[in-house]
Amino acid sequence: MQSAVDLARSGLPSGTGRRARRRAPLWLVLAAIFVALLALVPLAFIIWIAVQTGWETVAALVFRPRVGELLVNTVLLVALSVPITIVLSVALAWLTERSDLPGDRIWSWLCVAPLAIPAFVHSYAWITMVPGLHGLWAGVLVSVIAYFPFLYLPVSAALRRLDPALEDAAAALGLGPRRVFWRVVLPQLRLAICGGSLLVGLHLLAEYGLYVFIRFDTFTTAIVDQFQSTFNGPAANMLAGVLVSCCFVLLGLEVLVRGEERYARVGSGAARHQQRASLGRATIPSLLLLVVTTLLALGVPFVTSGGWLVAGGAAVWG
Repeated sequence: MQSAVDLARSGLPSGTGRRARRRAPLWLVLAAIFVALLALVPLAFIIWIAVQTGWETVAALVFRPRVGELLVNTVLLVALSVPITIVLSVALAWLTERSDLPGDRIWSWLCVAPLAIPAFVHSYAWITMVPGLHGLWAGVLVSVIAYFPFLYLPVSAALRRLDPALEDAAAALGLGPRRVFWRVVLPQLRLAICGGSLLVGLHLLAEYGLYVFIRFDTFTTAIVDQFQSTFNGPAANMLAGVLVSCCFVLLGLEVLVRGEERYARVGSGAARHQQRASLGRATIPSLLLLVVTTLLALGVPFVTSGGWLVAGGAAVWG
């Protein structure tokens, strides 16, 4: 494994060190540049508005207590939601992919099913069931429930692709199951975890409807309120500029955490399935975790929506 890691660090393609990297066709490069320029149009618009507004007005709109309050809310929301989502997603992925959990295929489908429910519907359902639910911790709860499948999917896919020979070698050297997981399995999940965490974090920064229902102020809610209530275009645009800066900071953090190390297998090897770990006494707690997660992510929206439909009577269906 060490030679594969060294090979990856050297910058050579995985599996061979003799083949030179092929240059992308010119049309593909031009297409990528065109798509990138289109994606940067909103940023260019924000910069143009800032230039039109003037530095003094921009400084007055950005460096004010309201922006600091929104920044604190945003940082706390991401800093609390993303780690909890990582722990939950990795645990669920390991249970469904690497353990002898009863009904693992059904549970894996249920872990992905929350993607079919929009985040603001989750928030609406929870507010209907618990009207007093609002604030930071309400935002963390609903965000984790709504967005954990974005992390579960890449982590579970990465677990399916891992080479079991690395874990067998670590076990042969005397490492127990927990140490094998922490020292061999988890490092190989870093790319999947970083990519999924980035996706979740960017969704948290961009989400609007979820936080409106639970009355938790973020940059997105403040931008809409600023524009709709006072029709103050420059103020809304400056808040958007701060939000875009937060997105770039999140992208930079993901690049730093991800690093440049890669795992590669030298030689074709022999593909085989990983032997599933026996849960033993942990079977009941593991099933309980999946049941609770499913009830929170799927049960609450369906029960709430169904309750409103029943309460409306037959006329509401028309």
